[in-house]
Amino acid sequence: MKSIAECKTLVDCARYWEIAAAGRMCFTQPMGGGDANVKTWSWAEAIGEARRMAAYLKGIGLPEGSRIAICSKNCAYWLMADLAIWMAGHISVPIYPILTAELVRYTLTHSEASLLFVGKLDPVWQQMKNGVPAGLRTVAFPLAPQNDHESWTAIVRAHAPLEAIAACPRDATATIIYTSGSTGTPKGAEISFEAMHRGGKGLTAFLQSGPADRLFSYLPLAHAYERLVIQAHGLYAGAPVFFAESLDTFIHDLQRARPTLFASVPRLWVKFQQGVFQKIAPRKLDRLLAIPIVNRLVRKKILKQLGLDQVRVAASGSASIPVDVLQWYRRLGLELREAYGMTENLAYSHCSRAGRVRAGYVGNPYADVEQKISAEGEVLIKSPAMMKGYYKLPAENAHAFTTDGYLHTGDLGEIDDLGRLKITGRIKELFKTAKGEYVAPAPIENRLANHPLVEACYVTGSGCVQPYGVLMLSEAARETMSEGDGNALTARFEKLLEEVNQTLPAYEQLAFLVIAGDVWNTENGFLTPTLKIKRAVLEKTYGPMAQEWFSMQTPVVWWSSG
Repeated sequence: MKSIAECKTLVDCARYWEIAAAGRMCFTQPMGGGDANVKTWSWAEAIGEARRMAAYLKGIGLPEGSRIAICSKNCAYWLMADLAIWMAGHISVPIYPILTAELVRYTLTHSEASLLFVGKLDPVWQQMKNGVPAGLRTVAFPLAPQNDHESWTAIVRAHAPLEAIAACPRDATATIIYTSGSTGTPKGAEISFEAMHRGGKGLTAFLQSGPADRLFSYLPLAHAYERLVIQAHGLYAGAPVFFAESLDTFIHDLQRARPTLFASVPRLWVKFQQGVFQKIAPRKLDRLLAIPIVNRLVRKKILKQLGLDQVRVAASGSASIPVDVLQWYRRLGLELREAYGMTENLAYSHCSRAGRVRAGYVGNPYADVEQKISAEGEVLIKSPAMMKGYYKLPAENAHAFTTDGYLHTGDLGEIDDLGRLKITGRIKELFKTAKGEYVAPAPIENRLANHPLVEACYVTGSGCVQPYGVLMLSEAARETMSEGDGNALTARFEKLLEEVNQTLPAYEQLAFLVIAGDVWNTENGFLTPTLKIKRAVLEKTYGPMAQEWFSMQTPVVWWSSG
């Protein structure tokens, strides 16, 4: 291969950079203990290590196309293991590193995994590992919790690099990515080598990226979005990837990386903003940004402290981001581009164009992606990175696509005159009130979530006279509560309720807001690993209280399960 353009798969891309950029940085991985213990791989070293692991996988006699699982937080070994699996002729199965034992068992048994790579994991692994079938062959990354598994390091030392790399036919399955299960049992989307390659190539063209860029990986690699942005795009563009050590060192790791391309979720963009406000009051910052001579220095200092001073493209995905947060970052010089995609199309679907960002819209489809709205208002997408289908679920596959090849997203949406898409809700999330009116909760939730005191929320009310909202307090609001200023918070939530209701038709107006005392997270099952709410869990938890809350006849209800 004389150029990256001649590569047909991501394995080809890896082999190209192994030679064309042999001595250039590929991965940078904190190994624990701060800056004194950071490991860097060149392209030749990283691909060479993947080849050595591939030789081991080839030598243990697994049938061609065996499923091999990876359960680890993001790290260089994750990406090298994935390449090794492909080079040996097998299929990778990512497992979210914060799943319950039950879901770990389901994923491993449903995919019929023959081997499991275990890596960098939190103490939650003590519960997760109970879902690993007895006797399953397991290989541990250097960053894995203490174990008696086969060692990655020992295996790599004992094997020569595999030369006869598997063919990797473009239409063959490269990976099975299981959905987050926000609406039920996870489904495994089969993504082909061609789909991953097309996604990486298309995103590289859209971002106009290359080896001079720097990527920072921390969103779950088990999710399609990170597989697209970090793995597929990184391998095609030849850009080095930096990893974080922990939440405690996150900003420091980001400062080390100083990425040129950075994508995140709304919750983190808001946390960055709140972190700045803890150091400088919003009003004071506004005054400084209004002074022309000072403005540039202040913006540069803030972005440098966040490690974002070299970012040329910043994106936000997974959920709608508050308008005021978009505007705040724009004042700092970062135009946050909202993005949209699904597991079923490797998240290769939509992203806002520079200078064409419209709040509440996820932007235009990529150049080789088609979009349309069905007669029922559903968003239909045709992407070159689309899945082949759901693994072992032929009945589901029959309903996943239209007769002309578009993916049923299950999302409701509308397209403006510039072709930008707005997601207005989920078809399955519509509920009917006692008055017979259908309510789409997502747009109302987005309005509520725009408030700085709200970390997460959901709107419900099936069979009730009016909908109502349940909110989880933001970290800042919880701190205010701990200081005993509950009355002030109640007044602010009453105002929020009034402001949101003024934007809604009568049948959608919220009867009240419930401020839940629970913290919703992935560990207790309220959120998916991609930080989306699990409506079924929320309904089971809070639904039985609806009648009592309505009887209180108050605009704001404070409620705790304790």
